Amino acid sequence: MAIVINGSGTVTGLAVGGLPDGTVDAGTLATDSVTAAKIAADSVDSAELIDGAVDDSHIAALASSKLTGALPAISGASLTGITTGKVLQIVEHTVTAGSRNSDTYGDLYSVNITPSATSSKILVMAVVGGLYMNLASATNQTSWRLARTTTGSSEVAPTGHNTNYQTEVGRNDTTAGSRAYINMTVLDEPTTTTETKYAVQCKRISGSGGISICDTSGTSVIVLMEISG
Repeated sequence: MAIVINGSGTVTGLAVGGLPDGTVDAGTLATDSVTAAKIAADSVDSAELIDGAVDDSHIAALASSKLTGALPAISGASLTGITTGKVLQIVEHTVTAGSRNSDTYGDLYSVNITPSATSSKILVMAVVGGLYMNLASATNQTSWRLARTTTGSSEVAPTGHNTNYQTEVGRNDTTAGSRAYINMTVLDEPTTTTETKYAVQCKRISGSGGISICDTSGTSVIVLMEISG
């Protein structure tokens, strides 16, 4: 069929594929003229796209099944759709020596954290290492607990938990007490964004003599993890 250029501005008689390669460029196409219905499945691969030709504003959605290969690292704060259970921050403090000689509770060591939200939970984990008593009597017992203090408030036990732990060290000994380790863990709900202190506390409840930790026998640690609530 002969090619006819009509006076109305139309061209007839042009066969499919009749235009030379490169005749139609990006400027020839009208804006938004190529719709999803006009793109055949699997017809466009990455090698056929010009770098930067498809930006974020032109991608409405992407199936998760299309995410393959190595993905870039992202922070937990960038994750969406996860409302609870994210670890927001971790604070740790270690000590290699400490001692107390008292029948009342007091800090042996502590660490501070400032929660990001009032709904956050704080997982408190503490290991008291190398515990022994400077014995002055044959029966010695100690009591241990985790305590929380926020600025301007009194000291309290973590929410909903009686965290008193008791141990005997060196019963019937009159010289050096036997070594021991204590592990304490609680999940607290401080409901504040004010800086908060968590402390490992101890007191003597039986016998006499001082309470010592670590020395040459190890390290004691307290770790705080803020978890989104």
